[in-house]
Amino acid sequence: MYHKLFSDNLIDQIKQKKSIICIGLDPRIGGSGAKIPQNIMERAKNNYNDAIWEFNKEIIDHTCEITPIFKPQIAFYEQYNALDALKKTIDYIHKKNSLVLLDAKRNDIGSTAEAYASAIFENFKADAVTVNGYLGSDGITPFLRYIAEGKGVIVLIKTSNKSSGEFQDLFSLSIPNIPPSGIEITVEKGLLVRNYIQMARLIKEWGANPNFVGEGNSFGKFGYSNIGGVVGATFPEQMKLIRKEIPQNFMLIPGYGAQGGTAKDIINGVNEDGLGAIISASRSIDYAYQKLDETEFGAAAGKAAEAMRKAINQELEKSGKIAY
Repeated sequence: MYHKLFSDNLIDQIKQKKSIICIGLDPRIGGSGAKIPQNIMERAKNNYNDAIWEFNKEIIDHTCEITPIFKPQIAFYEQYNALDALKKTIDYIHKKNSLVLLDAKRNDIGSTAEAYASAIFENFKADAVTVNGYLGSDGITPFLRYIAEGKGVIVLIKTSNKSSGEFQDLFSLSIPNIPPSGIEITVEKGLLVRNYIQMARLIKEWGANPNFVGEGNSFGKFGYSNIGGVVGATFPEQMKLIRKEIPQNFMLIPGYGAQGGTAKDIINGVNEDGLGAIISASRSIDYAYQKLDETEFGAAAGKAAEAMRKAINQELEKSGKIAY
């Protein structure tokens, strides 16, 4: 059975909606700061599944016409025992003609990775998933097998958090025939490469290797791979280097808005054809109502999403990188 590939579906959405924004759906309940409005909690009688579902539905209704893909973060649903709300949210996003990237960052090997992949793609029906590739290909292969069924896999490369450099920025030295038992070695010649660059190269390799993705299943009709990478908007210079390594792979670029990333910061992640990137924001959209009446949270999210799309499109037009 033929399945339209994820990258083709995503590009069709981008061109149709004239937008490369991705809205994270990260429900927060209780505590100080941004959270689901109290009036929703009261109507739901503090049933977390019902409250989260109502909150998400309102945001989707006000943003779906300009949003190619939504990104629920599974941890927020797991902590509230609200996986029913997550399933309803994913189903509703599909009904509203958008795609779903389930932000799960799964990482394991063997049968455990297979179980994770099955849950995400067969149970939750997500269109794509984020995964942590730092276990190596063993932890990625079970997810890549779903590419032929129209699914996407987005691998962490250079994440947006401040401490990401503690490992991702370190240099690895590639030297053949060195025993794995040694802790430190002294060499005269070797190839030094940052870990995040090595991860980008692995993504490119996985996408081109039929042993991982199946013959003819890696690239869509627009020439883009169905394996992508996460690169934070908070690291625009590193983004430029990574883009050179993976010109045919989509980047998920988080960190826009609440984490400090701007429209100018993401431009290095977009190819000359205006494609190759989706820009993610969560708190700045979901909780835009903080400065308004809480009953207007849906409309506030819609205005914030439109402002984000407009700012990004203006930067794309300035650089000549626009696909629509």
